Amino acid sequence: MKINFKNLTVQVIIGIFVGIAIGFTFPEFGEKLKVLADIFIKMIKMVIAPIVFFTVVIGIGSMGDLKKVGRIGGKALLYFEIVTTFALAIGIIVVNLIKPGKGFNTTAVEGGDISQFTDQAKETSHGAMDFIMSIIPDNIVGAMASGELLPILFFAVLFGTSLAAMGDKAKPVVELFEKLTDAFFGVVNMIMKVSPIAASGAMAYTIGKFGLGSLVSLGKLMGSVYITMFLFIILVLGAIAKFYKFSIFKFIAYIKEEILLVLGTSSSESALPRMMERLEKYGCSKSVVGLVVPTGYSFNLDGTAIYLSMAAIFIAQAYGVDLTLMQEITLLGILMLTSKGAAGVTGSGFITLAATLAAFPMIPVEGIALLLGVDRFMSEARAITNLIGNGVATVVVSKMENEFHPPLELAEEAPAASRQIV
Repeated sequence: MKINFKNLTVQVIIGIFVGIAIGFTFPEFGEKLKVLADIFIKMIKMVIAPIVFFTVVIGIGSMGDLKKVGRIGGKALLYFEIVTTFALAIGIIVVNLIKPGKGFNTTAVEGGDISQFTDQAKETSHGAMDFIMSIIPDNIVGAMASGELLPILFFAVLFGTSLAAMGDKAKPVVELFEKLTDAFFGVVNMIMKVSPIAASGAMAYTIGKFGLGSLVSLGKLMGSVYITMFLFIILVLGAIAKFYKFSIFKFIAYIKEEILLVLGTSSSESALPRMMERLEKYGCSKSVVGLVVPTGYSFNLDGTAIYLSMAAIFIAQAYGVDLTLMQEITLLGILMLTSKGAAGVTGSGFITLAATLAAFPMIPVEGIALLLGVDRFMSEARAITNLIGNGVATVVVSKMENEFHPPLELAEEAPAASRQIV
């Protein structure tokens, strides 16, 4: 079989392996290569705010039917809440069964400085009203400049709704935004050409900084997180996919390039623009993709939900804190709120976890120091699960709305896919 080295998937895989080799052989040099991944992610973030704004506005504005906008938005949010709650519950159940933190020697792991996370957690309010207030931007230009996804979404929904109410008068604006979106996707395609270099730098840093042996002490927790996310994707998302007559395995194979990009960079944001493009080619309507995907990046973080619930219980087990069933249900309720704001917080994993534990004093917040060394490895699983979860959600909502029209080559496979056992 001839390998096509011009294929982006092949290039990203090669980049990952080259990064592992550099990090293992020249660890100090490998640590310095993190800048390559940082530059790439910064370039991607540069275009995310306008792409999200334009696609949401186009998605809503082109519908011309406010009832349809409300219907799609309502279905998406209901789906997000149900599936995210499942993710949180599965994380708590698995970590209670495996008990990776039981008997853990909390003095065996170097503590590390967690003040940056606890300080930001104090500054970042997670109450219901604080969360609602954070969605409304002080001004949209400032929100755009700082890349705050939730305020951008809020304004985009209002702007798109206004265009939808204008009817035919709004067509020139929608058409202009469509052309601008195409231009921004052109920028994304240029940036994507350096993604293999970014993946290589990210992996070189990870292995150089923490080493292959750094996983041993917390390997049980890592294994538990990876197993849980795998089961969630195959069983929960697989069952949802089967119900809506498409194969989770074929869908994952279809977005393999985006998954590999996320694996290399540990950021689901890096694949956001391409993921939206791929979902349209898969058969989802432009309007549904434009509304569901950006919203999902704030409200449908399945991987983050699993990680937060398992990390919190792990810390409790490590410190010998026995939680009652009622306390774990309370923790689940707090996580249902805090996990929703995770995408809008820099370093979301640790800061959101610190904010959760601050609101749940039975578990010592300093316990997040135990996770500092391996969070990088678990962040990859979080990001990939988030990506797949949002992709499945978009397909499901498209099918609910009868706005799923796969291309001929995928349509021919549909009968076989619907029969496949997942």
